[in-house]
Amino acid sequence: MSEPGKGRRSFLRDGGATAAGLLILRPETAFGYQANSAVEVGLVGCGSRGNWVTDFFIEFTGSRVVALADAFPTPLAEARTKYKVDSARSYTGLNAYQELANSRLDAVIIESPPYFHPEHAEAAVNAGKHVFMAKPVAVDVPGCKSVAASAQKASGKLSYLVDFQTRARPVFQEAAARVHRGEIGTPVFGHVYYHAGHTPVHDVGGMSLEQATLRNWLHDRRLSGDIIVEQNVHVLDAGNWYLQSHPLKAEGLCGRKAPIAGDISDHFIVTYQYPNDAKVDFSSVQFAKGYSDLCIRIYGSEGTLDSHYGGALRITGKNPWNGAETDPTFREGAITNIKNFIDSIKTGKLLNNSETAVESTLTGVLGRMAAYRQHEVSWEEMMRVSERFDGRNNV
Repeated sequence: MSEPGKGRRSFLRDGGATAAGLLILRPETAFGYQANSAVEVGLVGCGSRGNWVTDFFIEFTGSRVVALADAFPTPLAEARTKYKVDSARSYTGLNAYQELANSRLDAVIIESPPYFHPEHAEAAVNAGKHVFMAKPVAVDVPGCKSVAASAQKASGKLSYLVDFQTRARPVFQEAAARVHRGEIGTPVFGHVYYHAGHTPVHDVGGMSLEQATLRNWLHDRRLSGDIIVEQNVHVLDAGNWYLQSHPLKAEGLCGRKAPIAGDISDHFIVTYQYPNDAKVDFSSVQFAKGYSDLCIRIYGSEGTLDSHYGGALRITGKNPWNGAETDPTFREGAITNIKNFIDSIKTGKLLNNSETAVESTLTGVLGRMAAYRQHEVSWEEMMRVSERFDGRNNV
């Protein structure tokens, strides 16, 4: 797992290319910002999700895209044309994020591979910019600690929002509130899974090995953190939310039996032990054909909460509740987060969800570590790991 002395910035260098915290200020004086002005944003990572999210910034908040950064010239050029950004504000290469953060703008949208999130967020905060970041926050313990430190530095000065969509949706908020009020009794057991198909593989013809790895970062353990960290963090986050804690320990298995690219696992099975002797049976597949579901189910002593990302939410048992037959979690959750983020900049009512975002990312790291090692790992043992994850060793 370790590469002592090598930082994240060294990767591919030769390849070329807390619950919300509030600070109340008068809207017209928040950071000298005029509440009715358009917020100026810069995008780091001009891939498909970066464009998808940035479109929402424009459509739903009236934000202005004034700067772009990407490791590759082609997506950068396409985004520059789409958003009509000056070529002088379009930065290419692995250090492009630094130039963007140090330029004149209000906020940085981070949609780069998770491996780079810690240094991209740190640069933005050091430059005095608000941060809107895709999940997960990092791929390893040192990265998570770095993000926590940057978020702490931002606290009371800047908004720092990680885009977890479930927590933004009213029906999920109501579901969590009902569990926390005891409407399913004492939580005993959780059934949490993320079952989906393969993620796309991009054409890498004519690229060097390093460039090809970066282009298909979702399929690279080092860059993505493996599927349990990159993809599955959505349901792990919701499980932590419902149980109001992170797991104490984990044990599990994983493997590659139906891979199509890279070195990521295509399935995980992990048992998490939570406080008060609550247990969670977690599983993940990334190769399913004709089936896809993201489920967070909690069995309590008086009832069961059955919730699905993008699907139905209900409670059965002593206190039945029909929350929704379906919920547009992915799109509407992102839109709500973006609206709230921009509103926080304009009003000075700052947002910072870094504590739960870091905790949920570490929950994925804990499960990955237990599955790679194939023996039980405690939260405390995981937190003592100081080496950066390189994806090549089974720790």
